[in-house]
Formats: sequence, C-alpha cells, structure tokens
Amino acid sequence: MQYDVVIIGAGLVGQAVAAALVKGMGNKAVRIALVDPSYNPDAPALTTSLQTVDIRVSALTAQTQEFLTQVGAWQHLPRAALSPYTGMHVWDAEGTGSVTFDAAELHVPCLGHIVENRQTLWALQQVVNAAESIDVFPVAVRYCDNPDSDGFVPVVLETGKTLNAKLVVGADGALSRARQWAGLSTNEWDYDHHAIVATVECEQSIAATAWQRFRPEGPLAFLPVAHHPHLASIVWSTSPAEAKELLALDDEAFCQALSTAFEHRLGAVIAVSKRASFPLRQRHARDYFCRGIVLAGDAAHTIHPLAGQGVNLGFKDAAVLSEEIVRALKRGISPGTDAVLSRYQRRRQADNLATMAAMEGFKRLFAADMPMVRWLRNEGMRLFDRWLPVKQHVVMKAMGLDRL
Repeated sequence: MQYDVVIIGAGLVGQAVAAALVKGMGNKAVRIALVDPSYNPDAPALTTSLQTVDIRVSALTAQTQEFLTQVGAWQHLPRAALSPYTGMHVWDAEGTGSVTFDAAELHVPCLGHIVENRQTLWALQQVVNAAESIDVFPVAVRYCDNPDSDGFVPVVLETGKTLNAKLVVGADGALSRARQWAGLSTNEWDYDHHAIVATVECEQSIAATAWQRFRPEGPLAFLPVAHHPHLASIVWSTSPAEAKELLALDDEAFCQALSTAFEHRLGAVIAVSKRASFPLRQRHARDYFCRGIVLAGDAAHTIHPLAGQGVNLGFKDAAVLSEEIVRALKRGISPGTDAVLSRYQRRRQADNLATMAAMEGFKRLFAADMPMVRWLRNEGMRLFDRWLPVKQHVVMKAMGLDRL
C-alpha cells in the first residue's frame, strides 16, 4: 500500500500533523497512514471530581489555539474541558522577588488554556476520523527500511503488512524508534529532576491563575482545572531522592508537604489524586531528518516543563512540517526530498534550541545558591515586574500572542 505520508505515533503531534495535512490539501488527494498501537477511538470522560481529572495536562498558548482552530480541532473541545487562565504569579522561594502577569494588562481574554491531554487528543481525533484520506492502523511498527529505488520508505507493521511512504513522520515520543531507524543522533543530558504530577484540592480558590514557586530543588506549579475552582493540577520538579520520599508518603503527609513547599498560598492542600513521577531529560536531535524519515515533537526534542512549552513546540513543529509537505505535494514534489525537509529543519531547529536554552538558563539561575546571585535574581524580578513594556513583550512572545 502506497501513501504520501506515514505518521508513526498518534499522539498530540502525530494527529496534529495528519489534521493539518488534510486541511492544507483541501480537495486535493493526499493519502495518509497513522500508525500507533495505543490508538483509542473511545471518547474521554469529562472531569467530574478530583479522582477523574487526567493528571497529564498542557498549558496551550494562544498560538496553539489558533493552529488547532485552523485545522478544525479546537471546535471539538467541550467548553467544560477548557480552563482559561487570566493571571500568572511566579516567585522565588529564596527571597522576595516575584512577577505577576495579568491578561487585562495585555488586553487579551486570557493568557492561555489548561487542557487535559486526553481532551485535546480527542478533539484532533475527530478531525482525523472524519477524513477519508487518512487510514488508521492501531498496530506497532516492526521496522522502517531504507528507501527503495522509487524513493518510497517501507514501513513494516507487526502484522506483516508493509506501508510504502514518500515520507515517514516520526512522532513517536522521546524514545522514538523512528529516530533510531533513521540513525539520527541526539545531544542529551539529565536535568537531575523528577517531575511529580497529580491533581489536588486546595482550601482556597486558584482564581483562574497559574502559580509557580521556584525552589532551589526545582519549580513547583499549580495550574487551574476546568470549572473546579478549588482543584489544581500540580507539576512538582525536584531531586530524584526527594521525589522518591514524597511518593512514599501517604496522602495526608503528602498534602502537608505540598502545602509547606507552596507556602500555603492557596491555603491547605486537603486532598490529592493518584500521583505519578517521571525523570526529566533534555534531548535534541542533531538533525531532524534522514533517508525519508523526519522527526517532530518529543521525537526531535524534549524540554523541562517549568514553562509549559513542550507541547506548544510540538504543535509548532506540526504546523511548519505540514506547511512544507503541502507546498511540496501541490508542486508535484515528493515530500521526502532533502530540499523539503531541510526547509522544515531550518524553520524549527533554531526556535527549539533557543527555547531549550532559555529553560536551561532559568533552571540554573534559580538553582544557584550564592548570596549575590540570589540578590541579583530577586532584584531583577522586582525590576522586571515593574517594567511593563518589557514584561508585556516577554509574556506575549512566550504565549505566542505576538504572532496574532
């Protein structure tokens, strides 16, 4: 079976690429295969209580919202699944420095939306399912071979079926097998952090605000949950040793430790859902393509979650890659050619590297324990908070609002 594009991985980025290709090609024929053994056609339940909130959430920027609207996915997100936040408060645990962002100052409705990953995935899936040009294969890939004499990349499934693709998109996550098959190497290192994620109930309302405290051990974020003012999704980055200790605590002791770490900014934490932890590692592919295989999202780069930029970078990859593929197909050019894929790499690699460098800089800055560094850090935060034009520029860029 021959396809223009075979996408390995039906997560957020993989389905976003598929949806954007269908949108970009319009009435022109394009054949797409989406391959993922974990593909789930069932609709996710809407959040009704602490225990039913998906602990995997993302802070979607205005630029991501615009992209998802263009491909027809945002319209499928139930209003009950959207948690717009109008404020953001960041402060240093080792001093008095703090920064507050307010949507009203920027003259925008909100700074972004916190959305459960399963809801965003379901919205994209509606676009994919409605497209006649997309075939879904809920099976694993056995291997990808080198391109044949006609330029098609054989993608061999575990069932024995072979899909021949002009281009293979590896959107199969941080431990990408597509990246391995393409022989693409990475630069990577451990952050020496583990991220604990959970949903908690707070004594006070989170007030449509994203909160983040920078501790020497790592940042701690509280994010609002849709239509539940006292619930918050937490991302607690800390050392592997402390993460192990925290996960071993019972719920009551964990809530007490979390309340203390967060300085009781929302009162006491009174309940917690199931908890999960995963190691944080920075990873960046030196090249994004080789032999008809191209990477997008976590397969190409992973980043510290302290600013919530990971999934937004992935959606940027999806938008740019789909643009280049559509341009090539409309001109009768194979999307797997180096000329097409090098344009995608040039457009995305610098932005990804710059964002990764910024996150690494923030991590090191707030981990520094020298008195002079702490003083400069806190004074800098206070000055930045008062310097409204600069603050506006920074947050507009971070949220993707500068492009709208």
